[in-house]
Amino acid sequence: MNRAIKIALSSISLVALLLGTLVLEAGGLEDFKLRYFFLTKHFHDQTQELDDLRKQNVDPEKNTRIDLTQLLDGGPPKDGIPSIDNPRFDTAETTPFSQDELVIGVVVNGEAKAYPFGIMNWHEIVNDTVGGTNLTVSYCPLCDTIVAFERGNTTYGVSGKLYQSCLVMYDRADDTLYSQPWTIGVVGLNVNRSLERLPAVKTTLGDWLAKHPDSKILSTQTGHSRDYMNYPYGEYYTNNELVFPVRNQDELTLHPKAIISYVWEPDNQTPNNRFSGISHQFPHQELKQVGTQVVDFKGRQIRARWDNELETVRVEELDGTPIPSSTAFAFVYPAFFME
Repeated sequence: MNRAIKIALSSISLVALLLGTLVLEAGGLEDFKLRYFFLTKHFHDQTQELDDLRKQNVDPEKNTRIDLTQLLDGGPPKDGIPSIDNPRFDTAETTPFSQDELVIGVVVNGEAKAYPFGIMNWHEIVNDTVGGTNLTVSYCPLCDTIVAFERGNTTYGVSGKLYQSCLVMYDRADDTLYSQPWTIGVVGLNVNRSLERLPAVKTTLGDWLAKHPDSKILSTQTGHSRDYMNYPYGEYYTNNELVFPVRNQDELTLHPKAIISYVWEPDNQTPNNRFSGISHQFPHQELKQVGTQVVDFKGRQIRARWDNELETVRVEELDGTPIPSSTAFAFVYPAFFME
């Protein structure tokens, strides 16, 4: 064997040993891929999001709500995580998902639909029509945030960027970037625009179907090949690790991945890099114990209650009218709603 081949084989063995060590150190292959996922940004165009705005003579530096240095590359390029724009649906009898599958549940004008986390983990955005209303259902696996909103005649996609570790969506009509936990335009022509939110809940498929037996369930026939039956983020959902930097974590009193629900209402102020308005969080474990909590919110009282049927938090007016809220990992609330 000549010297060049020996050197090549030795190099390959060394790389394999190094990768094996890193995989073990990370706790497994999925955790390894998540921990080092940011490295994929070196293989993709990470400039398209802002360049598409410049092509429309929109200067991102002058049309931004956030510090652009905090708009981080998530790894995939724009639309590298493909939204589902022509969703298909199963019934309770035909869905491959188990009763324990976490889902996002939405009811509009009497029509109920469920969007399994097994699909949302891979696509993050579904552009759909429910009860005659064009809406977008969004989910960020890194933050566990759920937001449904009216989309009008446009569709929304995954920009590939992150802000405070969370999904940044974009409007395909004008390329404006939106911070998903705020549902506010943060860069682009429609900076500071607030999207019209709709109530959505996080629950299990079994609990959802018990309450909405005729609900449609998002199908795995998405037009893409993904392993929808397996969680792609290793131990991320329950461990202490955050993959990307987030602010205000010294304000955190809960486990970073504890589940909360929060409500929010922006005001007319547009301060740089922070939310302005009113918000409130409800830790799920605390509310499960007390059952109900009434708080002051924007000059009135609202109620958060533990829904025993859906095993989740519901936020509503005192007359029972639902108020749009989002679940989230606990680290999200100080990052987005505390100074």
